[in-house]
Amino acid sequence: MRALLISDLSGLDGKAEDEDDEDSEDEDDEDSEEEEEEEEAVGEEEEGDSGEGTDEESLEEGDSQDSDFEELDEDNDRKKKKGSEKQSAAALCIGVGSFSDPSDLPGLAHFLEHMVFMGSEKYPSENGFDAFLKKHGGSDNASTDCERTIFQFDVQRKCFKEALDRWAQFFICPLMIEDAIDREVEAVDSEYQLAKPSDSHRKEMLFGSLAKPDHPMSKFCWGNAQTLKTEPKEKNINVYKRLREFWKRYYSAHYMTLAVQSKGRNGLEKSSPKPDFSEQLSPFETPAFNKLYRVVPVRKVHALTITWALPPQEKHYRVKPLHYIAWLIGHEGTGSILSMLRRKCWALALFGGNSETGFDQNTTYSIFSISITLTDEGFQNFYEVAHLVFQYLKMLQTLGPQQRIYEEIQKIEANEFHYQEQTDPIEYVEDICENMQLFPKEDFLTGDQLMFDFKPEVISAALNLLTPEKANLLLLSPEHEGQCSLREKWFGTQYSVEDIQQHWRELWAGDFDLNPSLHLPAENKFIATDFALKTSDCPDTEYPVRIMNNDRGCLWYKKDNKFKIPKAYVRFHLISPVVQKSPKNLVLFDLFVNILVHNLAEPAYEADVAQLEYKLVAGEHGLVIKVKGFNHKLPLLFNLIVDYLADFSAAPDVFSMFAEQLKKTYFNILIKPEKLGKLATSYTSTLINSFFSFPTFSKLQFKKLSVEVPVLFRVVELPQKHHLCKVKSLNKGDANSEVTVYYQSGPKNLREHTLMELLVMHMEEPCFDFLRTKETLGYHVYPTCRNTSGVLGFSVTVETQATKFNTELVETKIEEFLVSFGEKMNSLSDEAFKTQVTALVKLKGCEDTHLGEEVDRNWTEVVTQQYVFDRLSREIDALKLMTKAELVNWFMEHRGEGNRKLSVHVVGYGVEENDPPSEEQPAAGEEEEEGSKMSLYGEVSKLTFLPASTLLASATTITDIRAFISTLNLYPYHKILK
Repeated sequence: MRALLISDLSGLDGKAEDEDDEDSEDEDDEDSEEEEEEEEAVGEEEEGDSGEGTDEESLEEGDSQDSDFEELDEDNDRKKKKGSEKQSAAALCIGVGSFSDPSDLPGLAHFLEHMVFMGSEKYPSENGFDAFLKKHGGSDNASTDCERTIFQFDVQRKCFKEALDRWAQFFICPLMIEDAIDREVEAVDSEYQLAKPSDSHRKEMLFGSLAKPDHPMSKFCWGNAQTLKTEPKEKNINVYKRLREFWKRYYSAHYMTLAVQSKGRNGLEKSSPKPDFSEQLSPFETPAFNKLYRVVPVRKVHALTITWALPPQEKHYRVKPLHYIAWLIGHEGTGSILSMLRRKCWALALFGGNSETGFDQNTTYSIFSISITLTDEGFQNFYEVAHLVFQYLKMLQTLGPQQRIYEEIQKIEANEFHYQEQTDPIEYVEDICENMQLFPKEDFLTGDQLMFDFKPEVISAALNLLTPEKANLLLLSPEHEGQCSLREKWFGTQYSVEDIQQHWRELWAGDFDLNPSLHLPAENKFIATDFALKTSDCPDTEYPVRIMNNDRGCLWYKKDNKFKIPKAYVRFHLISPVVQKSPKNLVLFDLFVNILVHNLAEPAYEADVAQLEYKLVAGEHGLVIKVKGFNHKLPLLFNLIVDYLADFSAAPDVFSMFAEQLKKTYFNILIKPEKLGKLATSYTSTLINSFFSFPTFSKLQFKKLSVEVPVLFRVVELPQKHHLCKVKSLNKGDANSEVTVYYQSGPKNLREHTLMELLVMHMEEPCFDFLRTKETLGYHVYPTCRNTSGVLGFSVTVETQATKFNTELVETKIEEFLVSFGEKMNSLSDEAFKTQVTALVKLKGCEDTHLGEEVDRNWTEVVTQQYVFDRLSREIDALKLMTKAELVNWFMEHRGEGNRKLSVHVVGYGVEENDPPSEEQPAAGEEEEEGSKMSLYGEVSKLTFLPASTLLASATTITDIRAFISTLNLYPYHKILK
């Protein structure tokens, strides 16, 4: 085993804090649901949200670059904790993954990753480790990749030694009892079902199916109930025995690397051989590869992906040839591929390169892919789009690698590395333990980030392989529906395969002309060279200070006196009274922001790659502008944004392009059960219709409003009776359902908000144990502390599948859980109560890890106009005065007579919901009766409300949301200030 122990020195003076100091060891705890791409593409910003986010297309690409399977810890998934500097963390990387799956048990490596956490001989409780972590402010995670499996956790430092022992026992003597196998198979299957509607995962599985049959890339790496339960029973395969054998063979110290971040210094090294697949090269040298694949996507999107399978490039990590090529291919400045496509209104986004995950890079090959999000017109001209890509590549091959450009990228990466902000220890150790599998010890910390050596021959060797005759073309479009007669085995992706058109094949085989409009990028003027800290010109303050307050608004300033890095964060909220006046205005505002981002993309791109980040968000109440980066060049970027905002214009073709794209974006939000459920829940708020407006820049015109209106929503007061809103999923054929049961408290103060957080923290582990581990209802089950414009509540959510469970049955199980949780609360010991309070105090009392976390927290106060910058301190004071009786009574109040309860069900398609089996639905390519042709996407402009069955006969069913809320009282505007 290789082990790296990282000493965590806290504080600027370099002194490690005393291990027994309990007042400042842990992280703060902030509710923020995971953001997804479509939400941000249309600019929906949660109150208090401060995520940077990405646009719809980029995050879809980003999704595809995650590890195959991420076991998202339910606590960490819901909450981005602040300041984990004083957490201790450990990560273990095992040099074995799904490539090592036996051929008769697909998904076994992934299944084993689940099973080892189901108790150990020394600590036999199935959920004991999670319960221990939750009790002490910790979290855990795991993921299975093609050639590696990673486990990681973090916890309060004083509990780290015991947590490390509990964690280590999973690898020394896991229980893996037979009784748990059938139950945990359901969790693996639910994870697979949740992944099925993802276009990025579907593309991966389809692409993997093109590999040679004897290559591990062609395996079904996810695993599901069919491969791990049904088929093994039919074939008399003892899964329990095979799991044990797999664990004994591969979960061995000589395959492992360990990274630990805590106090103390030490080191241990030993060689780590691992399963070797490096002899199985060129898996995609098959006749099926160099063809055009047409695919029907789940989302409404046109996209062209051009892919090459190259010899493995990991050994060239010091040169990073694919990073150099990707930097040029993905450039968005003048003379780039995307610049030309945008001018033609053919493309919205382009991403090129290699994600360095196991799917894209392993010991048998390295992928280089270029994915282009097309407009309707771009889809019609996709061969011309591909031709432009090949022309650019030919230009790069003709010119050869450029030392000037390589050194520019090298300088940008070096600047970012030397002035990078700290990451959470749990993320850091995860990266390092994987690096220890890939690089020599001197490059453990830098091997994946820095570019060391310019070797033009290495870059040319990879670049010269990127030719049309070696490329695979994958074209996604809903227009392909009804034309694709083939289905990928595991994800059911509809596709067809054809030869590339003869005209283009012949053109690309010859010496085709270059496009004179394509050229290399000029020297980047945004790269910082001055990293000196600004001389202080004002006294240090603990919290932001208001330095301007007039008709145009107010300006807050906080000098960084803690992290002392040459970077700044600047954020503005330009509030408009017209945004929320009508649905039409909301759409026009989304269009405005999308077009503004489009107009800025090319001129601001060089700043973006030089680590000057910007984000324009269509917020709920106006435009949010966020910029951050090195002080030296940040004003250049900010002035550029203001210039384009002041001189905004939209050409008719650009307007039409984004109007059409926005329809697709809205559709892609609505077909996700979790998004539809969220939208239904948010109907408990009603829109306000005037806001106080200000721009803060001299180039922009502004007008003072006569009345200042708070940037909040008014929230409806739910009736004192159980109401059920049950709607059918808008994604036809998707088995995934979501059930959320919400209890509303009402407008409350800071003390009650903290009490609600404590309640939900108590609830997390029992909720997971009851609804997932024991009842196996779904992969994602979690409670949430809800703060909707100052109106508090809590909810329990289960994501399940209609092929397994009826949503009403799921709700009855949630009710059973809440009953059992009530009993647990009534018998709560003083010690258990005190332990949980201490954990939450530590979470809130921990220092910020980096400047961005401090900015996020203060920005939340500014953007919601609450300005309680010492909120954490006040919450800690409130926690220290809380009693067990208060907590128990708080829960019982919500469960007693007259509670305000709303259930929202988004119902998937499956036999448990009385839908016909999927086989009965028309297969791709089947003839349909004339006049009945309808997209599998279905109709998204209208919700289908479903009645309640006898299981929930006592609930009042909602069949018209607008009519329902029109009868309800509105709470007054409310801020949680004291």
